[in-house]
Amino acid sequence: MPTDLSKLNNSQIQNNLTENSLKIGVVGIGRIGLPTALCIANAGFETIGIDINKKLVDMINSKDYPLKDEPEFDKIFDTVISKQKLSATTNIHDAIPKCDVVILSLPTPMDNQNIPDYNALLTVGASLNKLLSNGQIVIVESTVEPGFVENELLQTIEGQNKSLKSGIDFHLAVCPETANPGEIMRDFQKLPRLVGSIDEKISPIVSALYTFVFGVELIPMPNCKTANAVKLTTNVFRDINIAFVNELALLFEKLGIDTFTVIEAAKRKYNFQPHFPGPGVGGPCLPVNSYQYLNSSKKIDTNFLKIVQDARKINESMPHHVIKLLEHAFSESKGSLENSTVTILGISYKPNVHDVQIAPSETIIRLLKEKNVNIKIFDPYFISEEVFDHKIENSISEAIAGSDAILIVTAHNEFNNLNYELLSNSMNKPILVDCTGKIDPQNIKSERIIFRGIGRGGL
Repeated sequence: MPTDLSKLNNSQIQNNLTENSLKIGVVGIGRIGLPTALCIANAGFETIGIDINKKLVDMINSKDYPLKDEPEFDKIFDTVISKQKLSATTNIHDAIPKCDVVILSLPTPMDNQNIPDYNALLTVGASLNKLLSNGQIVIVESTVEPGFVENELLQTIEGQNKSLKSGIDFHLAVCPETANPGEIMRDFQKLPRLVGSIDEKISPIVSALYTFVFGVELIPMPNCKTANAVKLTTNVFRDINIAFVNELALLFEKLGIDTFTVIEAAKRKYNFQPHFPGPGVGGPCLPVNSYQYLNSSKKIDTNFLKIVQDARKINESMPHHVIKLLEHAFSESKGSLENSTVTILGISYKPNVHDVQIAPSETIIRLLKEKNVNIKIFDPYFISEEVFDHKIENSISEAIAGSDAILIVTAHNEFNNLNYELLSNSMNKPILVDCTGKIDPQNIKSERIIFRGIGRGGL
């Protein structure tokens, strides 16, 4: 029988934590959910990872760590598996009744109309209606728009006939994840977490659990929607500022000013937060979070958050600018982008991760196809895989051989020390377009390479 922690005093709750007597379920064991489950298991709690992805579940149960690009968790994985603290299952109906605490770490993507899709959460919520029984705590880590937890999700878990009642049969809280893919362990250990709940008595219990597991500051919020608003605000702030520097980059290209020189100098001012231009903004967070806010605002007034709307338009336009830079470089070489061969280096949405969710590279590839460009791709995180209907080359040298141009889209560490002489000698028309700011134009002036870079004015 699960333990209703709300009926225990502080001393009893601490005893449950120190004695590792709680069983915790994590629903959704992907990029964030699995590291969360690993940390909980590593703290000594029996942990069940629940996911509909049978292949993922089978990997975990066969002792095969699935997140090869997420550092520091492989050793924890081996430890908790050997100690039998972590198991995985696709059977939510068997797992949930055994758990004292249920953490939801489910995806909240966008549909093709840029409307947030909460079907995964609502589907699990409907299952919880039939599975919760004795005051279990349900914690939502997924990023959602303000009010979703208090309204749609709460109603779904309680059921149309209110067969369950919040505060009696279960308790609902939020603790939005704040980790950055590729740096999850660092963020788990350093970044404060936000806690909000439907009823006030639950927040301190959730805070005690997360403090015990992660050892970070827990910031109490007055309710769930405020906690979710803080999470969205931090990410949308970044999306807006990236849009600003992307617009500056377009201007500075015309004015003959190097954007990166400006930013490097500006960040020496104490209150300047540096952001950098690029080929767009991808991943499961920033674009989605902006549209989550826009979805909330349009229910009230379509005139709200115009700056967010504009930021999205700017960032989504950057792949088109990349194509313009390519065309400009081809024009200088007396050639044509159409029917040429272009090598793309990096397709992940951000450096050093195996992830192409909403990656700008997908749009760039589509735009190149529309110009009948022959595309070759190298990404060290996708070797021998097929991504966006293209087989990834085995090496940089294979990818650039016979190409007319190289397009650096993602700033993977593997691209830090490119051999410009090799590039020049291996290509038909030595053109290099950098979307990342990784390449200093001064370093290739002596090479016979036509260079373009986002925001690199004054070449």
